Amino acid sequence: MSNAIANLVATPTAGAVEPQAIDVSAVHKRYGDVRAVNGIDLRIAPGEVVALLGPNGAGKSTLVDMILGLTRPDRGEIRVFGHTPREAIARGVIGATLQDGALLDDVSIRELLTMVASLHAAPLPIAEVLRRTDLTDIADRRSRLSGGQRQRLRLAMTLVSDPKLLVLDEPTVAMDVESRHVFWAAMREFTDSGRTVVFASHYLEEAEEFADRVVLVQAGTVIADGTVAEIRSVVAGRSLAATVPDATVEQLRLLPGVLSAESRGQRFELVCSDSDAAARELFARHPRAYDVEIGALGLEQAFLALTSTKGGAA
Repeated sequence: MSNAIANLVATPTAGAVEPQAIDVSAVHKRYGDVRAVNGIDLRIAPGEVVALLGPNGAGKSTLVDMILGLTRPDRGEIRVFGHTPREAIARGVIGATLQDGALLDDVSIRELLTMVASLHAAPLPIAEVLRRTDLTDIADRRSRLSGGQRQRLRLAMTLVSDPKLLVLDEPTVAMDVESRHVFWAAMREFTDSGRTVVFASHYLEEAEEFADRVVLVQAGTVIADGTVAEIRSVVAGRSLAATVPDATVEQLRLLPGVLSAESRGQRFELVCSDSDAAARELFARHPRAYDVEIGALGLEQAFLALTSTKGGAA
């Protein structure tokens, strides 16, 4: 691990007075010969919005399952606001929205939320939950929900208990653009009151836009932990995007200072070690190039660079 990456790996917070929202200490989990989680240390403070990213098989799902008390670590300890995960669940401290899960189709949205609210000591008002999740207009519908509406209903069921911590697994899957906007507006309102959100997502642009902090997991370990800007700064280089009529990826890869190139029709995305040299040569060889944009590498490019090593976990 390079020094730059090592500097981003989470370290315990010294002298903290308030309990961490999530405190994972030297946690290990094996399934047979597979090390799903291999000595993870992670501290998440109350009120943070944290994106948990990593390739398939990195160990994210196993880590989330242990935070939710669905499985126990072989070694190490997990605390959620000072409680064990199972204690936190019993106290209604944690709310979780997973990718799937059966919903009752013979009751209305309002009836289902009322039933869930009855299971908690201090639930939020149903009207407020419906407003936050943009379900008020269809609150009395019993079936025929779209994929996005079903996912918003799962979120509503999670919010009813008024949890201090929300754990979300691919929360905006099947949502259209408008539904995603509503969802993240609800998340901002939720965190404005000091609540904590941890979400796993394959939409890297969501992590880039909404997360205070990004945690990258690879092969059961945390390989980088920091703000989006910090994660991006680990990977040297710049991006160069341009529309280049009649050019090919192979031609643009040969430009000086270009590390890699991809294309979508006549639009090319270049990763450059020297974007100035690449741009000068681009115009020299392809004078019809236009709409040229040069900027810092995005989170997706940093993610791919940091997780490019082989290997993985369950």
